[in-house]
Amino acid sequence: MVGSQTSRELEFTSVPENVNKVEAFVEVLKTDLQLSEEMEANILVSLSEAVNNAIVHGNKNNPAKKVSIKMEKDGNLLSFVVADEGEGFDPGVIIDPTAPENLDKPSGRGIFLMRSLADKVEFIDGGRKVNIAFNLA
Repeated sequence: MVGSQTSRELEFTSVPENVNKVEAFVEVLKTDLQLSEEMEANILVSLSEAVNNAIVHGNKNNPAKKVSIKMEKDGNLLSFVVADEGEGFDPGVIIDPTAPENLDKPSGRGIFLMRSLADKVEFIDGGRKVNIAFNLA
């Protein structure tokens, strides 16, 4: 691994096409931090879901509003904060996508996926930011 502490940032406008920028961001991290294929995939899916939620639900597809990703690596802990400029939300009212009445819904699985793939998912700043952490050990 390169050094014990590393940080990176990415900021872009809230248009759906910009979710694609996550892939290039994660590809650079994979190379720089020598991430495994599995870790790269887990990070890519988690960040893509968080960024999509920030663009669509947080910023309501408003291109005047920004989404940012801040990455920090400290030892074996790799953390990402995805932030939007929206009104936030109450993470306590998230529906369970595995409940029978929700199985056929076309959306609502992003946070469930993030929680399944990451070691920690925490909503902060009234739901305007999500901290997603991975243990690299």
